[in-house]
Amino acid sequence: MSLINLTAREAVNLLVNGKVSPVEMINAAAEQISKTDGTLNALPTLCIDRALAKASKIMEKNKQADNNAVWLGGLPIVVKDLYDVEGVRTTYGSTLYSDHIPETSDIMVENLESNGAIVIGKSNTPEFGHGANTFNEVFGKTRNPWNPAATCGGSSGGSAVALATGQAWLATGSDLGCSLRTPSAFCSTVGLRPSPGRVARGPTRLPYDNLCVHGPMARNVADVALMLDAMAGVHPGDPISIPSPSTSFFDASKKSSKLKRVAYSSDLNGLTPIDLEVSEICKHAVEQISELDVVVEEACPDLHDARDIFQVLRANQFVGDLGPIIEKDRSKVKKEVIWNLEEGYKLTAQTLAEAERGRGKLFDRIRKFFMEFDLLITPATVVPPFDINMRYLEKVGDHKFSNYYDWYTIAYAITVTSLPTLSLPCGFTQNGLPIGLQIVGPPRGEAALLREAEKIERLFGIASQLPINPKPSSAL
Repeated sequence: MSLINLTAREAVNLLVNGKVSPVEMINAAAEQISKTDGTLNALPTLCIDRALAKASKIMEKNKQADNNAVWLGGLPIVVKDLYDVEGVRTTYGSTLYSDHIPETSDIMVENLESNGAIVIGKSNTPEFGHGANTFNEVFGKTRNPWNPAATCGGSSGGSAVALATGQAWLATGSDLGCSLRTPSAFCSTVGLRPSPGRVARGPTRLPYDNLCVHGPMARNVADVALMLDAMAGVHPGDPISIPSPSTSFFDASKKSSKLKRVAYSSDLNGLTPIDLEVSEICKHAVEQISELDVVVEEACPDLHDARDIFQVLRANQFVGDLGPIIEKDRSKVKKEVIWNLEEGYKLTAQTLAEAERGRGKLFDRIRKFFMEFDLLITPATVVPPFDINMRYLEKVGDHKFSNYYDWYTIAYAITVTSLPTLSLPCGFTQNGLPIGLQIVGPPRGEAALLREAEKIERLFGIASQLPINPKPSSAL
């Protein structure tokens, strides 16, 4: 088997045991990027020389890495272009930062590198990570390897494409509304939105924000668990970061299932429309879970006000995070981001207070729901991958969405719960495009979520069906 076809776990075992070197892994990744990225545009910024310079130090540390659950042994990874890597061009997808080269790395990147990861490039993202179609005025569009005429989703689109095509074994993502989950579903990879604080981040303009989180992306659940181990943990630079558990997430993913009762909802009890083919594929996938001797029921927590809560909190975050930056030169920022900032300016203290009170009540309902159910499962997206030239999805059937992000309500409704959530491939449309499930775990229940998702993934049996050689464009 070629190096690019290895799982991350297999690659780390070879690296730690000295059977392959970090340099060989870096060169294998660089060769695959050269072969595949010209059309796809997943990794517009590479730092191969920086990676090679770090390889020799990693090899020395591998000799002392026995039984270290967080050690990645020199495995090449890619980092989303929203997050700083020391000495590497980092644009945040904005022409305002076209030539920005940070002097320090994000805490998340520092942790990964201290745990044996080697960054080989930056993955493309929409401007400031907002919008679930990966394009920007700095690097252009990132295409879906299953059909380059389609979007790969966003905002962690470049990371998902790099994984699906063997350009990297692990990738970082982030998620506010859907940014890990949608590209994972659209590219048939796995992405985990962890609990706020699980992965330390910073420095950031909003260190107490708990809507946007960093998370791991990989080709399978076990590799996501492996990466989460290398990312997780408390850090003095992140005031909401939380300690790692005593048992590694990777070990937890391999334990026996404790799944008894699963809730499934195709549309969050009517909160969003959904494409019929997506609904049917997801329903069929969930029916298979009953083979695990699990009770699967049509059920959904009360999320009736999740849309209103998210829209208020998102708009407020825009003002706090991006307001001063955008106001330096609005002419260089895409219209959807300007609109969202303006929505934030309209907010009153009363509106914010009502949203926060509503979120508290919503969490209480969710907490009680998970006293009855082990998991909540929904479609990860309400449509298959769509035309890359559409800036965003405007409607499903006769339903027209109210703004540029309303089409992924099925994901952001879960964001406001702060529950760990994973996107898992579950099937394909008649046109061969990937569809994913969104699997939601209990509060701070990443270990349980990964354990059960790993069993469900094995049941579906499609984790290895990736377009390592990207498919040609065809009509959508």
